[in-house]
Amino acid sequence: MKTIEFAAMPDSKGFFGNYGGQQIPPELKTIMDEINDAYEEIRQQAEFQQELKQLFSDYVGRPSPIYHAKRLSDQIGGGQIYLKREDLNHTGAHKINHCLGEALLAKYMGKTKVIAETGAGQHGVALATACALVGIPCEIHMGQVDIEKEHPNVTKMKILGCKLIPVTRGTATLKDAVDSAFEEYLKDPVNFIYAIGSVVGPHPFPKMVRDFQSIIGIEARQQIQDKTGRLPDFLTACVGGGSNAMGLFTAFLEDESVNIVGVEPAGKGLDTPDHSATLTLGKPSTLHGMNCYVLETDDGEPMPVHSIASGLDYPGVGPQHCYLKDLGRIDYQTASDQECLDAFMTLSRVEGIIPALESAHAVAWAMRKAKTLSKDQFILVNLSGRGDKDADYVADKLGL
Repeated sequence: MKTIEFAAMPDSKGFFGNYGGQQIPPELKTIMDEINDAYEEIRQQAEFQQELKQLFSDYVGRPSPIYHAKRLSDQIGGGQIYLKREDLNHTGAHKINHCLGEALLAKYMGKTKVIAETGAGQHGVALATACALVGIPCEIHMGQVDIEKEHPNVTKMKILGCKLIPVTRGTATLKDAVDSAFEEYLKDPVNFIYAIGSVVGPHPFPKMVRDFQSIIGIEARQQIQDKTGRLPDFLTACVGGGSNAMGLFTAFLEDESVNIVGVEPAGKGLDTPDHSATLTLGKPSTLHGMNCYVLETDDGEPMPVHSIASGLDYPGVGPQHCYLKDLGRIDYQTASDQECLDAFMTLSRVEGIIPALESAHAVAWAMRKAKTLSKDQFILVNLSGRGDKDADYVADKLGL
């Protein structure tokens, strides 16, 4: 693979090929350009890099380890499964990686409030944590359906001092929370900052979030070689907006020997409207200030999508994922709600690791794929979050 295809992305206007950009009003473009300029300035500062590095180490607990799921691999009887344990981070997921970066940027820019959306609540908890750390007020918008489903994270956000805004419009899930948060942000974009929770939205957010999350892949690439003596045969992560996946994938894009697979939610089935398989069944369009693949209705509106995992039920996807799909560098496949539940319970009972329902999609794909591999082949899974938030929901659903 050519370095120019990957390392140079996005271009100066925020495009990954035909995707990304700033599909926003001119007055908001000025604000976004100021954020980009501030980010490019701060990222070059040794003081900022050192502060972020120290926080990753002493606050988040990085590097997160790589774990050989040997009992799971033996039970499947095929290839070996390794887990990049982002679930062990402070706040329980990969989200803290970019939230610390965004909170430090907000402080650097003198912003008076940080606004964000959250689906499963992991981004909300991580951002509330980061804002408490740097001393900036935080406001989180969350769909009512997700509030009821992810109660433990709602409680944590309140304890951390953020203002939680329930969103009851539409499907009352992630897409609607994004709309609500963006409307609040537009009331004062000069003094507020919208801390987007994934590699989505207008430039520079897909780039910024990817850069902050790239620590996952940088660590994993060295760790897996130290542990196994070589690179993995397969690399996989769940994809909703796509931040945990880009965080892992970026460091491996130029390694032609590594097959990279993003796993989208098939929900109740790809032949039903109840899924969130944007890259699998969507088409190029515009959503939330970016060009990307979108799941749309016949009249061009975003579909009311579904996933058992609240953090994945989004009708769009990060523009870099769209670009990499079109290039053929990443293969996007799916896992259903039922496969996700099965993987959630299997990993919990075989390895003693309770994964987030989002991450369980990637585990489900790895379990399916491992059966087709020989024992000397292996898959590295980004276990992007832990399942504390999902435990009560799953127990109720399964009658445990």
